Amino acid sequence: MPLSRRKPFTLAEPPKDLEPHELVYQVRFTKEIFQNYQDYLNRINLYRHRVWVCKSTGKTNLTYEEALVSEKHAAEKVQELPKELVAPALHIIQFSMLSLKDLSDTIATKLQKRFFVGAEVNGKRDEGLHPCKILKVLEVDGNKTQYEIAWLDKNKKTIENSLLDGENLVWKKLPFSRNVFKSFIRESTYRSLPWVLHEKLARKHDISTVPPVELRDQVFFQDGLLVYKKRRKNEEGNNIEEAKGESGKCKRLKVGSEKLEEDDQLKKEPMKYPIDDLLVQPAADDPVFTDRPSPLRDFNVPMGCVGDLLMIWDFCSSFSKLLHLYPFSLEDIENSICHKDSNLALIMELHSAILRLLMKDGENLLPTKNKTRKITLINWTEYLCDFLDKINILELCSYMTTIKRGHYGLLGANAKLAILRELVNQALETDLIREKLDEQIEQRRALGATKREEALEAARQEREEKEWLKALPVANGVLNGHSLENLHISSNGEDVKKNGETAEKINGEINSSQQKNSLGSKKEALKQLRDDKKETTERRSKEQRREYFEREMEKQIISTNSLGKDRDYNRYWWFRRDWRIFVESSDSVKWGYFSSKEELDALMGSLNPKGERERTLQKQLEKVHGKIKSEMEKRTKSIVENIALEEAVLRRSTRVRASPRENPANAFLRYVNKWKED
Repeated sequence: MPLSRRKPFTLAEPPKDLEPHELVYQVRFTKEIFQNYQDYLNRINLYRHRVWVCKSTGKTNLTYEEALVSEKHAAEKVQELPKELVAPALHIIQFSMLSLKDLSDTIATKLQKRFFVGAEVNGKRDEGLHPCKILKVLEVDGNKTQYEIAWLDKNKKTIENSLLDGENLVWKKLPFSRNVFKSFIRESTYRSLPWVLHEKLARKHDISTVPPVELRDQVFFQDGLLVYKKRRKNEEGNNIEEAKGESGKCKRLKVGSEKLEEDDQLKKEPMKYPIDDLLVQPAADDPVFTDRPSPLRDFNVPMGCVGDLLMIWDFCSSFSKLLHLYPFSLEDIENSICHKDSNLALIMELHSAILRLLMKDGENLLPTKNKTRKITLINWTEYLCDFLDKINILELCSYMTTIKRGHYGLLGANAKLAILRELVNQALETDLIREKLDEQIEQRRALGATKREEALEAARQEREEKEWLKALPVANGVLNGHSLENLHISSNGEDVKKNGETAEKINGEINSSQQKNSLGSKKEALKQLRDDKKETTERRSKEQRREYFEREMEKQIISTNSLGKDRDYNRYWWFRRDWRIFVESSDSVKWGYFSSKEELDALMGSLNPKGERERTLQKQLEKVHGKIKSEMEKRTKSIVENIALEEAVLRRSTRVRASPRENPANAFLRYVNKWKED
């Protein structure tokens, strides 16, 4: 248990008046329970202060949780100590008056020459050290020990047996360290100077709990624990405890009150945000949060299949060039999945493209006899059935009969998406996809390196310009005989100051000294104009380069990660090729989406930055806010154009009315794969 000011800290007792269904606040790492939220926050705030000490290692300046982790790691290292060395070490520790450092050094020194059965060590033979293993410990007399050992070869096989003294054995590597012994001492004892073992531990190893003769006058037992009498004397030879009298008691009371005041001060300190979102409570200084809009859920596919639909579409969009598959919208693939036609071009091209990829990669997921034939829009179902038969998934194999009869379109949306999901999963494991991923990762790294180099070069040039300006002969505000405050440059009827301030029109007469320098001023004015144009051009060039790097980095994005989570652990997704923000429930069962700028603004206005999850989500939304709004505006414009087109179609006579395939809502029926392989 971590120490507070090097003293044990008592955890809060659970409330006694708890109701069975009462909601409470629990500290995650101590399991303490609080009914009052403010008490809970005060305790969390106390645990976050760096005032805790690891009991096992003595590390200071830790938070409570860090101290717990440190104690756990120390306990794991102590468990690695060989069992044969535990009892000898405990005998040395019991009632020792040495400091922690000296005691750990003493134990390590004494146990260096203590070997046990099964230990692998080096033995001296033929003026060299050779590996061996201890088989048996033989007591020759009280002061001398011999060991029966087995000499080992390079493969750790026994060559022969022999007897060696302890002096001729050396550890290959010590099975302990002094730091481990320090942790072992702290874990094994309940007090120091003298160090006293826990009673159960002492009994387990048959170690006496009776103090030695030299300590019996200085210790006594109280409540079953040993207490040491500290009798220090002053110069007159009187006991300090007796000399203190009442003043000592007052001093102790004063120190105790100071500690209580410090604890109260820690509790009164304001809470440090962010904290876990579920623990955030309304406060007076909170801004006005908007109501979070409800996401739309009008998907054509079953709710449980939306995640598979998004994954499949994102895969096809990300690797469209590798698949030789012309990009299509999310709406198109959703409508195609739900359509009952078995000969939809989009569905046939999608399956054929993935099957071709699997065949190119040399995967053994298709029969050898079919590898010589070309996958076409006519025989793609044969290859699909061969694939399903090869992977031998019972649920998917049950659809083979319907597919072989030519009725693929009659399968349910969940069945179609399950087949596509398995195709995508197999494609992701191919070497072609992995090589493409590696290539894009390398390109991203190269772009990042180029961007950093240009930034460093720009910083170097800026630094050199500043150093050059500092080196110019400037004295008393005069540069080359001209006042820095009064130097003006005229161009196109406008006056520009040398120091960049807004120029004022020259009034009054020009004195003789200004007339002499008029020619030089005109030259300087022209030079300044050229410098200004050059600076503007360079600034534009930097912005263009920055935009270029951002565009190129976006092209190399190979995976879509969620933007973050809200208070209730709902995940938010945005795909670069769609205008909507998708919402996934914490259990991944329900999906929804936001599709308008008003909903996006309302969502961002409802996030509380005091919570850890919502603060991260808010930052990510701010990064892509402009791009999402741009996509939403494009979508709105497209919808307006489609409505106008539909109205124009309705105004025509029935004899020239457009066919259903020309309806914008049926765009998926007109899909053509422009990137198809020859």
